[in-house]
Amino acid sequence: MNFLTVVGKTLDQPLLVSKISRKMPAVLITGAVGYGLYDTYKAPDKKQNKRFIKNFCILGATVASALVATRGIKPLNLFGRQIYKGFGGLTNIQGVNELKITQNKLISDFIKENPLKRNIIGVLNKAKTKILKFSEVKTLYEELGKTESGNKFLKKLIPEPENITSKKIFKEIGRLSLIGLIPVVGGVLGGIAGDKLTEKNWKDKIPDKIKEGSYQYLANIFLCNVGAGAALGLMEKMNIKSKAAKAAGMTTGILTAGVIGGSAIANYIGTKCINPVFERKGRKGKKHCKQNIQNLYSERKPEVLDIGMHSDDMATVAVLSGLRWIEPALPLLYSISGYRAGIGYRNGSCQN
Repeated sequence: MNFLTVVGKTLDQPLLVSKISRKMPAVLITGAVGYGLYDTYKAPDKKQNKRFIKNFCILGATVASALVATRGIKPLNLFGRQIYKGFGGLTNIQGVNELKITQNKLISDFIKENPLKRNIIGVLNKAKTKILKFSEVKTLYEELGKTESGNKFLKKLIPEPENITSKKIFKEIGRLSLIGLIPVVGGVLGGIAGDKLTEKNWKDKIPDKIKEGSYQYLANIFLCNVGAGAALGLMEKMNIKSKAAKAAGMTTGILTAGVIGGSAIANYIGTKCINPVFERKGRKGKKHCKQNIQNLYSERKPEVLDIGMHSDDMATVAVLSGLRWIEPALPLLYSISGYRAGIGYRNGSCQN
């Protein structure tokens, strides 16, 4: 096996993915608290109290909604009676304890049924409850990959990346889009709440939050998935089989539909639809910079961070080996979008 394939298999270990998922709430909450305190500290002294309240509302709402979207809400029981049924999250990651039981049986059965070297048995016993190192994964594939039974076992131990079709990827768009939408909505609502608690003109700040929310959702979440699916469908019609070619094609589709098309559509909605609605309600002025808008990118231009956030889209289509581990990090990636929506982020020449 080549180096990149072994790296992919190492990262794709189900137990590693499951443990990352289990730790993600703590990582997300710690990161939000840390950034909120840092952002509050660097604000001018007279504005620190307001900044703290805003950060608390925005980050709290964003993180909570991201975790609810991906992990769901557990049933609520009181005095032995179920008060609330709860619901499951939108990610499909097996729990650590359940996974250990499954792997224990799989590995134990394989060891019993096959003559194996002592060092291989040692690595397999470790794999029952622990994450394997790069060298250990390489050893397993070099030794067990020589036989048909060994290959079948390895595919169960570390499943192969799916050969996803355009039909299947479009089924995923609904799930992924909802996972991304919920934190963005949470961020917008948290931002509005924070402004209402600290600003007299809080209603004047709503348009930018809605515009940035639509920008984040369309450019960084929804349309990139559509672009990947469309590119894959086109390559299927052209009978392209190469995984590398599919990866390149879908990456191009993500960047084209998301960064270019999504940015233009989101900015158009902001300048042509959202601004006029609020201006008709009597909230005119510098905040929308209507007189300075020269083109669709006067208020919001794509940035490196916007492009970098598309890594989650490439992970979800699972074209490359070793990207399954990114799925547990979706709450973190989408929380960035939620936070930017909550503060009504604008980076063009026309800003608040």
